[in-house]
Amino acid sequence: MPTEFSSLDPRFTTRALDIKVTRLVHAGLAGLDRNSLEPVPLVAKSWRWRDASHLEVSLRPGLKFHSGKSLEVADVCATLTALADKRLGSPHRVVAESVGTCRDLGEGRLELTLAKPRATLLSDLEVPILRADQAASAQSATGDLDGLGPYRISHFDWAEVQLEVVPGQAAKLGLHVQGSSPPNPDGANAGTDPAAHVMIRTVRDENARALRLMAGSADIAPNAVSATILPALERRPELQVKSRPGANVTYMLFQNDRAPTRELGFRQAVGHAIDRKLLVETLLAGKAQVASGLFPQGHWAADPEAKPLGFDVGRARSVLTQAPAFTLTTSTDRARLTIARAIAQMLTDAGATVRVVALDLGVLLKRLDAGDFQLAVLQMPELTEPNILNWFFNPRGIPGEGGEGKNRARYRNPAVGTWLDTASKSNARAERRALYRQIARQMADDLPVLPLWHEDQVAVVSTRAQGFELDAVGRWGALAGASDPASPAGN
Repeated sequence: MPTEFSSLDPRFTTRALDIKVTRLVHAGLAGLDRNSLEPVPLVAKSWRWRDASHLEVSLRPGLKFHSGKSLEVADVCATLTALADKRLGSPHRVVAESVGTCRDLGEGRLELTLAKPRATLLSDLEVPILRADQAASAQSATGDLDGLGPYRISHFDWAEVQLEVVPGQAAKLGLHVQGSSPPNPDGANAGTDPAAHVMIRTVRDENARALRLMAGSADIAPNAVSATILPALERRPELQVKSRPGANVTYMLFQNDRAPTRELGFRQAVGHAIDRKLLVETLLAGKAQVASGLFPQGHWAADPEAKPLGFDVGRARSVLTQAPAFTLTTSTDRARLTIARAIAQMLTDAGATVRVVALDLGVLLKRLDAGDFQLAVLQMPELTEPNILNWFFNPRGIPGEGGEGKNRARYRNPAVGTWLDTASKSNARAERRALYRQIARQMADDLPVLPLWHEDQVAVVSTRAQGFELDAVGRWGALAGASDPASPAGN
């Protein structure tokens, strides 16, 4: 992987790498289907809506934490209570605060009563369950908390984490590895355990990552090799490049509170100056789709009538030649920096004066939160649920203004905020679809951000790891096994 770990405490993880690892070590009531991204039972054996406010959940029998302690309903309730407590300070508090009460019904069953409507409750239940005595403990960034997942952490430092399999745990969670039969209903292992050991290592230099793959000292590089290097690796008989469409979006973030990016005409000119099709075909080797909105076409919340902003350098030049100099901020990742420089060259060709600023990811995010930027290239890596827009674009979520969220664009359209709130409370898929399409069309008019493309999920794997595949959001669930595709989503 190109980046280091930040925290392996599942109550506090927000970065993509940390989430991928913690979902192997820990498990929630629900998991996400690899393809549809719909919630499926994981620690829960099943669930049933008694009415719009009450969800009954049955836990899988025989589940134990890595320490050997048996899972109890009290662990589930304590985890949800701790996450909802402001004193803990979890960024996932919004996930749990909609649950008013968690009640033990006996025999491994519990009832969740909603304190307020929450459209995404089943997806939210992916949040990992901890032991009751650890749920409200101080943050443990090194991953010391007891887990329910198929793996435990056997070694940790900030650039290297080693996982070891917990024998039989994957089957008890209803998971089965590729090529094995599904687990028996009683939880007995009908297939095989996942790989016995997994080493996840940070290698910052891309050439070094490629050389390790070619030398056989690494087996999997998930979304860690740029498209320019992929052809050379594809020619190696011992390596395979696997790709699939991704539920993500790479986008241009505008600072909507300061000049010149607060001007709609300027933002539109930037959009017209970028030849996204050319960038996809060259820098991404065709392994992406030009975006017509934040959600890829085919996603249930996408606007099927949306069209990408057209490439029109002449139209862009009439505005950009009159604009003051500005900066384009990106991370120091080699592939991202190459993309930013290519975009900057296109803007320069259209008459702009632009400077690229590359920052370490942590510094970059702090700058964005503080509003200390003009343009930036970012990615939403996991578009599992459209309610994510509430976090990034609701006006009450502007950093530094007292609310919860990461509205770094400083987008202040009150109507969009109202629609986002309504969509987050509705349990009716048709109503939510209509609202998100309305939001998409308003944002296309306002252009607080510019959707660029949806990148494929691409993994380079060795023959030893040929069963590995990324899911639609790039997670590594294939290391642990898949849920039975017949498992009900219950939505």
